[in-house]
Amino acid sequence: MISIKNSKYLLLVLFYLAFIYVASAQTFVGKNIKVNIFSSTPVEDIKAASSSGTAVVIGEKQELAVQVNIKSLEFDKKLMQEHFNENYMESDKYPVSKFKGVISPKIDWTKDGEYNVTAKGTLSVHGVDQARNITGKLTIKNGVVNLYSSFDVACAAHQIKIPSLVFTKIAEVIKVTIQGTLTPLNK
Repeated sequence: MISIKNSKYLLLVLFYLAFIYVASAQTFVGKNIKVNIFSSTPVEDIKAASSSGTAVVIGEKQELAVQVNIKSLEFDKKLMQEHFNENYMESDKYPVSKFKGVISPKIDWTKDGEYNVTAKGTLSVHGVDQARNITGKLTIKNGVVNLYSSFDVACAAHQIKIPSLVFTKIAEVIKVTIQGTLTPLNK
């Protein structure tokens, strides 16, 4: 038979284990993730930005998913934006670009800190999936996750065709930068 004193300890241990499980199973969501693209050629620099990307981290599984609606990328020149969406990205046919992967090394999502990470997964751009290892930085402070990553995307790897007439104006490799804040999802 368990005494009242022992049952209090047992209850305390069970509560502690339940808390650890809930904390480790934490899910973080970001709805205003900033996505910037940049390319430079001797003729012209091309840049665009969106503040409507989304990101989800499932702490227990170390999974990360980031997505951006291609048409949400805004350019300084509207004609450039039109060409980007219609001629290169075919945004009506391929409306989103996304990445889904697993983060390493393993992170204690309950502990504040700055973590250099690599996400191994699949980058989908222009309807073409590519296996990628994307490096980045996660900063956790007071239960909030800040995400930052900068990586290159080769147009040819995602079957984005650049006509020879404008080849000198558009780089073959585009720099993509992602940053944003993810907060705990309340269940």
